[in-house]
Amino acid sequence: MSVLEAAEFLHVSTPKSWVEQASNRQPLLLIDHANCERKAASSALSMIYRYEEQCDFAVQLSKIVREEMRHFEQVHALLKTLEIEYVYLSPSKYARALHSYAREHNPTKFDDLLIASIIEARSYERFELLEEVLEGRVAKLYGKLKESEHRHFLAYLHMALRLEEETVINARVQELLSHEVTLITSFDDQFRFHSGDPVGTTG
Repeated sequence: MSVLEAAEFLHVSTPKSWVEQASNRQPLLLIDHANCERKAASSALSMIYRYEEQCDFAVQLSKIVREEMRHFEQVHALLKTLEIEYVYLSPSKYARALHSYAREHNPTKFDDLLIASIIEARSYERFELLEEVLEGRVAKLYGKLKESEHRHFLAYLHMALRLEEETVINARVQELLSHEVTLITSFDDQFRFHSGDPVGTTG
């Protein structure tokens, strides 16, 4: 696949209004981020069993599981340092909506890998934005974590390319990315790490 940079891979940038919300709601941002890391680890672990016939996938996915859990630990430690209570938060609709769309529109055997790749690319893009606008320990953490997100984005994409021809993968990922645009730019009244635009559709 020719496009291998997350910023170019995604069809749309995160709305500025989301970045402003993130700056003003850092406790909520960090708590949901911790939850996202935990869910990312769980997703990677489940794929180890889903792709048992692809033996080398297990090694790659195992590394991702460990990294995601390490990220969870780092965010959790930062929450404690900042005296922010780690409380229950309902998840955003983002990942669920991507999977629902895939199931309802000609599902393929590699959709979960492509969706994971999209989620990691979006996380990387937001980490870069947050590193620029936030300060102190929070900005430093996002600066440290962003490269892992980029590696995970590529790893999931390359695994999908092991299962199907590049033209097929590219067509499907473009379809999923087109739906992702709707999730990122449409009004979202629930602020989360992967939530949409808090003030309405952009552009």
